[in-house]
Amino acid sequence: MIPRAVIGLVAAAGLALASSGCGLSADSPAQRPQPPRLRPISELQDDASHLPWLKRKLAHPLKRGVMPKLLNKHDVYAADQPNRLSPTVRDDPERIYVPNSQSNTVDVINPHTYKVVDHFRTGANPQHVTPSWDLRTLWVDNNAGNSLTPIDPRTGRRGKPVRVADPYNMYFTPNGLYAIVVAEALQRLDFRDAITMRMHHALHVPCPGVDHMDYTANGRFALASCEFAGKMIVIDVKRERVVRSVWLGLGAMPQDVKLSPDGRVFYVADQAANGVWIIDAKKFRKRGLVHTGFGAHGLYASRDSRLLYVSNRREGTISLISFKTRRQVRKWQLPGGGSPDMGGVSSDGKVLWLAGRYDAVVYAINTKTGRLIKRIRVGRGPHGLAVFPQPGRYSLGHNGVFR
Repeated sequence: MIPRAVIGLVAAAGLALASSGCGLSADSPAQRPQPPRLRPISELQDDASHLPWLKRKLAHPLKRGVMPKLLNKHDVYAADQPNRLSPTVRDDPERIYVPNSQSNTVDVINPHTYKVVDHFRTGANPQHVTPSWDLRTLWVDNNAGNSLTPIDPRTGRRGKPVRVADPYNMYFTPNGLYAIVVAEALQRLDFRDAITMRMHHALHVPCPGVDHMDYTANGRFALASCEFAGKMIVIDVKRERVVRSVWLGLGAMPQDVKLSPDGRVFYVADQAANGVWIIDAKKFRKRGLVHTGFGAHGLYASRDSRLLYVSNRREGTISLISFKTRRQVRKWQLPGGGSPDMGGVSSDGKVLWLAGRYDAVVYAINTKTGRLIKRIRVGRGPHGLAVFPQPGRYSLGHNGVFR
């Protein structure tokens, strides 16, 4: 067993590289936000099952323990078509939830008025806002604060923070049994009960900078990024173990991961290679690289499952890759530049929302023309913003991956 003191040193060093940035080390020191000091990690469990909105009767309940079948075997995003909202979220107000990693706050934007309508403090270094598997809770991942702040998306009410170790990011197993807390600095994937967040299994991974992932169409495997190791790892979800790795190359810095609509390949943004890797989703072999732009970072599927939006953070552009041809077909430039990072697509598919990581703004972009609709001022270091609600029956986590 690794001594606790050693774990603390590794966590502190890892956070300095990773927690505030998804690869901030690739940028100049002047651009690089300084992460707060990692607080002492406690594994004391706060039971989240007391959240009052969990008692609300669901209009269309999902069955935990069973992965819902795909609506279309040729399109894993068939449930994500425009305005196809689950009855569970149909009465939830449309909002953009923006975690400000350096301000330790969340800004809430009304997407119809482009105004900030709520603002509140969280634990230290909030990195992402993650919709729960059952769509009933939004979790703010307070990385350095070692906590998750729950939000009721219907009322905006916040619950008592739940203590977990090093929550840089969070996903859910496709059957809804477990949350997978991505403890990046600790090099762990912590399988926790998806409702109470009580620890089930801490999986140590040979993956410096583990941060983003997505699942195969059948939910059996997950492909995860190792940002500081130039590789990907494959996790057997049922057995909760790493079964293989995929080498990308020396100096590679993989970021966001997205499965193609047909389930045949994964797309992996690489901010050092300035493009998107294509990896076979069955054999887990590298197929090639689509060059997009400096600092390729976030990946988002269009509502019609035809295009992949790629945010190129270091050059202020968004690339569009055709899922059919696997080639870049268009590229949009933000006026005056910018730092587009993580985000999501509006329910109707007409607006792409992205955090401006180094500019303390959020961008609203027209998905038909690429025109910048609005820049909205928010806190410092905006990162994994969540557009909610979105179409889909359940959430796989991150800042909104729906099936």
